[in-house]
Amino acid sequence: MSRRYDSRTTIFSPEGRLYQVEYAMEAIGNAGTAIGILSKDGVVLVGEKKVTSKLLQTSTSTEKMYKIDDHVACAVAGIMSDANILINTARVQAQRYTLAYQEPMPVEQLVQSLCDTKQGYTQFGGLRPFGVSFLFAGWDKNFGFQLYMSDPSGNYGGWKAAAIGANNQAAQSILKQDYKDEISREEAVQLALKVLSKTMDSTSLTSDKLELAEVFLSPSGKVKYQVCPPENLTKLLVKHGVTQPATETA
Repeated sequence: MSRRYDSRTTIFSPEGRLYQVEYAMEAIGNAGTAIGILSKDGVVLVGEKKVTSKLLQTSTSTEKMYKIDDHVACAVAGIMSDANILINTARVQAQRYTLAYQEPMPVEQLVQSLCDTKQGYTQFGGLRPFGVSFLFAGWDKNFGFQLYMSDPSGNYGGWKAAAIGANNQAAQSILKQDYKDEISREEAVQLALKVLSKTMDSTSLTSDKLELAEVFLSPSGKVKYQVCPPENLTKLLVKHGVTQPATETA
């Protein structure tokens, strides 16, 4: 019966469902997990990389983390070609706002604008929804540090901790148990790595399977976006006890 209603995004089923939007959400469930945690002094984003080839030039490409503006970054899960289109759209919107008003675009306003674009692709014939979910991390002068999650329907919401991608329900359950208010950025990193170690399909966490990024304020008060290099990520994994230190072989 559902096949009669899933050929177009503009047709509701008798149960009130938009099947193409639900199929787009299923595509996200096959992507690597991404976790965002809001702390008192920043926002932490951690993502599971699916492409881990030794031939990949990691210094020039990222799979999960993207900078949108100086004060906003995002983690993605889903179809990367779809994500690139939306990220470029968000970057243009942020720059236009800065050019017009001579100040950074408020984080929620940027998220809402991008989600309006995503929602439009669920309402017009001949289009398909974007098969990607985002975690947006940012800071503005009105609300400080913020974390938002959005899905292919164009819906979004503010979160203290959130997970998207594969095994997101299990990750969300652990976050709900272990997250506490006034968590520090270092504790947020530890919690995110702990959640990934328990929910990833791989047997062990290594730096080549992860990406970690943080949004925080520098001592001078400027918003800073920082991606953790692989060597530092390895040290963090050992420090927090979610991987074993490398042993020398004879």
